[in-house]
Amino acid sequence: MSPFDLTGRRAVVTGARRGIGFGMAEALAAAGADIIAVSASMEAEGSATEQAVRAHGRAFEAYACDFSDREAVAELAAELGAREVDILINNAGTIRRAPAAEHPLDWWDEVIQVDLSSQFMLSQAIGRAMLIRGYGKIVFTASLLTFQGGINVPGYAAAKSGISGLVKALSNEWAGRGVTVNAIAPGYIATDNTQALQGDPDRSRSILDRIPAGRWGVASDLGGATVFLASAASDYVSGVVLPVDGGWLGR
Repeated sequence: MSPFDLTGRRAVVTGARRGIGFGMAEALAAAGADIIAVSASMEAEGSATEQAVRAHGRAFEAYACDFSDREAVAELAAELGAREVDILINNAGTIRRAPAAEHPLDWWDEVIQVDLSSQFMLSQAIGRAMLIRGYGKIVFTASLLTFQGGINVPGYAAAKSGISGLVKALSNEWAGRGVTVNAIAPGYIATDNTQALQGDPDRSRSILDRIPAGRWGVASDLGGATVFLASAASDYVSGVVLPVDGGWLGR
């Protein structure tokens, strides 16, 4: 049996309706996992995510949750914490762009809640049940801004830096009890969140000039790392933030 085989595993993937989360959900399904997909606007039936998962012969469930609403996230965490979840992919996120000197505080609060606080809430509830069973895989979506400060995105940079600390903190407590905790740091991936950068000729060119691979990433580029960190192949890997960035950080 391949150590990458996820047959019989159940995975929760947040932010799974499109972009990186969609790619992660499809990769996990292709490896054999059943998928619980969560997104603020996830359709109850007939979503592209559902179609992709079912095309691989896997079971699918959908939940809609506004990750900026702490009460809604608490309800979701309690419900999923009562389920048998083997894999948690904390991918839901948002970004707000404005210079730091003019950055609205309500934007800051929103980004911290969606990109950091909600992810801790889900990890706490689902992780507690994983600890009881003695098995679990938790994977966060970090960012290049986990390592760098970015421009005009102070809340996002703070939240994604916080993800690195949270990964290490949870790993320190849980890795010895059968629950590994890691993160993937995507590089510049062509998604809705990076549309403003893709549409700016100067920024897009400066970004491409820095990427040794010579192209923007696509969501499917995250699939291999996701399956690795969600599978038995990574049983001795914990507390790691793994860049998938076309070589950006090595430049």
